[in-house]
Amino acid sequence: MRILITNDDGINAPGLKVLEKIAAELAGPDGEVWVVAPAFEQSGVGHMISYTHPTMISKMGDRRFAAEGSPADCVMAGIHDVLKDQPIDLVLSGVNRGNNSAENALYSGTLGGAMEGALQGLPAFALSQYLGPDNFDIDDPFEASGQHGADVIRKVLDTAPANDNAYGLFYNLNFPPCPADQVAGVRVAPQGIRPGTTFSVEAHLSPAGRRFLWARGTDQRKGSAPGTDAAVNLDRYISVTPMRADLTAHDVLDSLKGIE
Repeated sequence: MRILITNDDGINAPGLKVLEKIAAELAGPDGEVWVVAPAFEQSGVGHMISYTHPTMISKMGDRRFAAEGSPADCVMAGIHDVLKDQPIDLVLSGVNRGNNSAENALYSGTLGGAMEGALQGLPAFALSQYLGPDNFDIDDPFEASGQHGADVIRKVLDTAPANDNAYGLFYNLNFPPCPADQVAGVRVAPQGIRPGTTFSVEAHLSPAGRRFLWARGTDQRKGSAPGTDAAVNLDRYISVTPMRADLTAHDVLDSLKGIE
């Protein structure tokens, strides 16, 4: 198995090392793991691609490349440049430091990398590690994802339906904020939304007196509706959410027929 991995925290992020171990376990002794990751942190860029300027790419080591671009740029670079004419079996993105459950999924560069893999016709997974008081300060905050990641991916690959939709499936995996031995299990869960939480901005002045706006995140301690991703994560379950890049509100199509 040949696996392409990326992330949005940057090529030196500790979560990428965790993902490399997960990918190596999946690939097996005869497989290959290739890294094409952003040279610098790209958190919050979503599915952005560098459409109006070029992306510099540098070889950092054996099967290891850094690109000055987004996670989606990195996936495209891996497929169409680094591994051009070499078949790729799987795309993995992460392991993100922090959850990409609920509304976080919409902003996530980690999901952007997996989404690009799906749009390129490949099975793809985004992996994120929820952080909280039970795992933030332990020796390995990524312990839950590192120990359970490969097994969950294998199970999904073994049971997933045939991908016969033009918008291919990708999977959002979020690991709960607890040590590995406290993980309660796996739940297949829809994307939720944390009630009353939105991203915002806060103004600050630089030492030179210039005004800048900083993005402020949401309260990650709030759960989403029962049975949805953030809720099951806070109940110490791994959430598996199947996704597509199709943004159509299919439930509204019929109600708008009257405008035709």
